[in-house]
Amino acid sequence: MLEYIIQQREATWLQQFKLAIMLGPTIDEENTYDDVTGKEAFIHFMSLGWNVIFAFIPPRRYCQGWPAFFVALGMIGGCTAVVGEIANLLGCVIYLRQAVTAITLVALGTSLPDTFASKIAAENGDNADAAIGNITGSNSVNVFLGLGLPWTVAAIYHKQTSGDDY
Repeated sequence: MLEYIIQQREATWLQQFKLAIMLGPTIDEENTYDDVTGKEAFIHFMSLGWNVIFAFIPPRRYCQGWPAFFVALGMIGGCTAVVGEIANLLGCVIYLRQAVTAITLVALGTSLPDTFASKIAAENGDNADAAIGNITGSNSVNVFLGLGLPWTVAAIYHKQTSGDDY
């Protein structure tokens, strides 16, 4: 049991694949282990494919975690592309315009995890500070990066190609 728990903390690349497939107890922040429940076993079975795909991320102990960071960032981009394509296909099947699909399906998919994180923070905290901080922080990042970054890139591109100021 103790060996399995240590493998979770100090996993090599091969051990990551073993841990992705194998189901066992987990460690919390106080270094105590929790046994597997039926719900956790079901979720593990349903997410087995994703576990194996994300086991390709290098262990964070290599090069101070930088390879893990960049590979994980690339995988997030890949997952985003898959979600966008599936939303586009679903919108095509149910005869929704792309703008409506983006506003409803993709926006809901990006905001729902923030909602659940805020709910958990509100339930586990003594006050609502963490929940309010999560809501305002995630919405600020979504608005400022989601609108500001593409706008900045478009303005730079327009300036480079036409020479006109916006």
